[in-house]
Amino acid sequence: MNKILIVDASASDGRIMAGLLIRAGYNPVVTDCIEAGKVEAAKLPPGAVIVTAMRLSDGTAKEFINWLKTEGYKFPVIAIVDNLNTDAVDVMRGGGAVDVVQRLAIDKQLTETVGEYSKAEHIVLTLDNQLLPRKSEEWQMIEEKIKAIAATNANAIIFGECGSGKEQVAHQIYLNSSREQKPITIVDAGGAALVGRHNPENERSEIYNRIEGYFHKSAGGTIIIKNVHLLTFEKQSVLLHILETEHPDVRVICTAEPELLKMVTEKTFRPNLFFILRQSDIAVPALKDTTEDIPEIADFFLKRYSAKTGKQRKHLDASAIKALKLYPWPGNVRELKDIVLFAAFHAKGDIISEADINFNLSEPRADDDLSLRNPQREREKILEAYRRGGSWSEAAKLLGITEKTLFNLRNKYGIERNGENQP
Repeated sequence: MNKILIVDASASDGRIMAGLLIRAGYNPVVTDCIEAGKVEAAKLPPGAVIVTAMRLSDGTAKEFINWLKTEGYKFPVIAIVDNLNTDAVDVMRGGGAVDVVQRLAIDKQLTETVGEYSKAEHIVLTLDNQLLPRKSEEWQMIEEKIKAIAATNANAIIFGECGSGKEQVAHQIYLNSSREQKPITIVDAGGAALVGRHNPENERSEIYNRIEGYFHKSAGGTIIIKNVHLLTFEKQSVLLHILETEHPDVRVICTAEPELLKMVTEKTFRPNLFFILRQSDIAVPALKDTTEDIPEIADFFLKRYSAKTGKQRKHLDASAIKALKLYPWPGNVRELKDIVLFAAFHAKGDIISEADINFNLSEPRADDDLSLRNPQREREKILEAYRRGGSWSEAAKLLGITEKTLFNLRNKYGIERNGENQP
């Protein structure tokens, strides 16, 4: 597995990055300062990648990169930046980094960005534009809505949690539309593509020209803006100005996490821009709400893994499928992909069992914790555990209580055996 050196003073972010990379099949090493980073850099094999924060306790990313150059190391360096307008420009144009990842978007961008510069063999598979095979009723409805929206020229926002498949839905709208033969431009609102400085007193500022350039490039076609909720307020203003004053013949399809709705209410995202972009919308369900799709999706990834590696196709047994269905999936389909591929890589035989499944349990999952610590939410948690587990015995395991205790709680809250309210 390919070695990745992480140099970041934030212990929590270091753990998150390491977890993401481990699930993708990499072998990360985490340090918290430049001096420790130098020691580990000397041990890196060919094909390794370095990920470093802009500022560390004993120096900066620029200083670390300069040391690497002096020592003759040619490892690609990816910088973790807090501010795309200033930090990213500095470290990419003069600091020697090959790319940047915004700290707020680590979970969305890190693995794929590392994959672009990693040269050793690994098991990263990127999702293409096709929809994954699913059988849930929720996804059948989404496919119908994709066709309905595609038949119009309306802008659209695809809402969903991180890793739930929003980008694939956005692409399908484009592919099913009358603009399918026209240009398409894909921009990540939290990525390096929108790096630039904006001066509100200068209408033709660098960032204005950059965004306007995407519209010219996509004339008659489509722009997909990924993670539109990560646009700074200044870039929102530029986008709004272009849409309102220039009326470009370009359909805009955005993806966003549900927090965008809260941002509009709190006026941290411009309401007038929001309503221009959300002429139609689709809400993509979380994987934990469509667990019946898990076996088909996992099997799809195993087929892709076999095709890429040339190894014999592997299959999940009943214990593995059960474990996957019981897990709350904070990272949704993207996390499922990484966990299934990691299991395929390490499983000794052609059958993947529960013992081969390695969940990253160090990530915070406050909303997915089913322990009954909050009496005001007990009833809700009980029903959620029953829905996930599919039976009251499995629900008791998820809740961490005995079946007898669960039976008493069901009586307390008037919950029938089928999960319905008592009359």
